Amino acid sequence: MSSPTRTTPRTTRPPVKLIDVAAAASVAPMTVSRVLNTPERVAAATAQRVREAIDRLGYVPNLIAGGLSSRRTRMVAAIVPTMAHPMFVALVQNFTDALRARGYEVMLSLSGYGDVDEATLVRAVLARRPDALLLTGTSHDAPTRQMLADAAIPVVEIFEVTRRPIDMLVGVDHAAVGAAVAAYFRARGHSHFAVFAAADPRAQTRGSAFAAAARRAGGTVLAEAIAPAPSTIAAGRAALRDLLPRLTPPAEAPVALFCSSDLLAFGALVEARVHAIAVPQRLAVCGFGDFELGAAADPPFTTVSVESAQVGQQAATFLLERLAATPEAPVTARRVIAPYRIIERGSS
Repeated sequence: MSSPTRTTPRTTRPPVKLIDVAAAASVAPMTVSRVLNTPERVAAATAQRVREAIDRLGYVPNLIAGGLSSRRTRMVAAIVPTMAHPMFVALVQNFTDALRARGYEVMLSLSGYGDVDEATLVRAVLARRPDALLLTGTSHDAPTRQMLADAAIPVVEIFEVTRRPIDMLVGVDHAAVGAAVAAYFRARGHSHFAVFAAADPRAQTRGSAFAAAARRAGGTVLAEAIAPAPSTIAAGRAALRDLLPRLTPPAEAPVALFCSSDLLAFGALVEARVHAIAVPQRLAVCGFGDFELGAAADPPFTTVSVESAQVGQQAATFLLERLAATPEAPVTARRVIAPYRIIERGSS
């Protein structure tokens, strides 16, 4: 991990109260409470007016108000896109283990890939009053950023880089990863390239950086396929079928393929074997993630390791440090970029 740096302090405002929402919607406080708890008892037009006021003010209801003897819940929330991907399984497991060892439990929420409104999800999570929050990614709309500032709890963003972290950051430089893979292939004499990238921002950043670096080095990019997110083996097979005309006849130059996930890379290798495409002679392959199947494949394939388990561990460490801080011994916000490395195997 790189050295920590200071970040700009967040600005907060007095928390928005239920009576503020009631005033903004021109209703009684009880009506706001009913919209939150028994919306079927409120006229549709009135409920809509209240919800608009909630969104406009950034109000976060306290679903556990009156149920605590202290201000700490000993619960930390984590928002990740999916648990159907090995990358996040290892990360969440290590994050959870580190926090549980210190007496905290983790509430996990899945954001998906663009199919859930972030502000709505963050509001629902903050309503449970977590002591701290882990967020995947760094691109957030203004209402989300304001709610997080108002919550005044430690926040750590992971897996992306930004110049404006909300609080703390354990980032991965996906553009640098893509460029490094292109340089790796170029150093081995490749001049024809292809990239399969899932339709999520981080995967697209890796893929676009790979293609741009390959072109800058004088190479030819034959294909830039976009697969559904999250990545699957089947999507890798389908993408390679579309690339097959570029892989035959054998007299043409070999193709160096970068896949944004080891799942896509494994699928591409399976399809290559079905069509008797020689690896790495006709098709060199590099994945991303260093999942177990990469080393078990035939041939084992080259991949990029970002040690996602360490990302989870570091994120937990940052949050625990802040949770243990006192006014007399404060802990400043910290930022690190996780290292990555290319693991060379038989596919390249």
